[in-house]
Amino acid sequence: MLQRFLDPATLNSISGLDLIAKTVVDGFVAGLHRSPDFGFSQEFAEYRAYAQGDDLRHVDWNVFARTGRCYLKRYRGETNTRLLVLLDTSASMGYGSHAVNKLDYARFLAASLCYLANVQRDAAGLIVFDEDVTNYVAPSTRQGQLFRLLHAIEQAHTGTRTDFTKPFVHFQNFLHRRGMVVVISDFYEDPAVIVKTVEPLRFRGNEVILFHLLDPQEIAPNFREPVLLVDMENSGSAIEVSPEYARHEYRTKIDAHIEALRSQARGAGMDYFLVDTGRPLDEGLREYLSVRRGML
Repeated sequence: MLQRFLDPATLNSISGLDLIAKTVVDGFVAGLHRSPDFGFSQEFAEYRAYAQGDDLRHVDWNVFARTGRCYLKRYRGETNTRLLVLLDTSASMGYGSHAVNKLDYARFLAASLCYLANVQRDAAGLIVFDEDVTNYVAPSTRQGQLFRLLHAIEQAHTGTRTDFTKPFVHFQNFLHRRGMVVVISDFYEDPAVIVKTVEPLRFRGNEVILFHLLDPQEIAPNFREPVLLVDMENSGSAIEVSPEYARHEYRTKIDAHIEALRSQARGAGMDYFLVDTGRPLDEGLREYLSVRRGML
């Protein structure tokens, strides 16, 4: 079956993060079989008794009318996951060689994951950070949560340098229930430092997924003249780079960085997925979920 994927420029032309998220989710979920990970299925599984604080939208009112008792419908694949998205907005995330820079792509990805969690009735939250935590939306399933998350993502703008320590300290101080943690970043830091900082979350039983976002020109630079590269997180720092250096030495270094982060993250029990921001987002997510489910 021919599958149509949306390139980043097309996504960028869609008005509103809510519509972008719905478009992406509809695109990459289409055709997937039931997943035990995110609970894509909406097959009815069982009832459970209503407890104070439960969302009344999930009450089966037909059963209530017959019995006078409140029961909630549960669905197969519903994991009661608490999803927390950590969104890196450091200055380097503002780089882009095409229609969509890394931060915009990261915002599309964060919005899509929050939208999916909302559809699956999972609690979702958000931490926006650069060298400090700039916004925090606590995980919740209460009414209006998706709007709060999308608003926070919409307001996320590039900041200063990256400091992975503060958001993870924030996480450990305020969140005590285990769940799924998704970190979206370009990870311009020593892989050993990143893994050492994030690894304690695994000890608490959280599932950790690293989405490593890089622009196509960062993965495989292609230019014919010498260029001046400016460090976006270190004002005034710049270096002139020749095409020969970019094709050979740089490629060797970036490939080694990617492989080190991938292997060390997986060695620590985390999921790692490299995201090329030139690729359609729904295509990339579908590939990630296929790998996750052992289909590839």
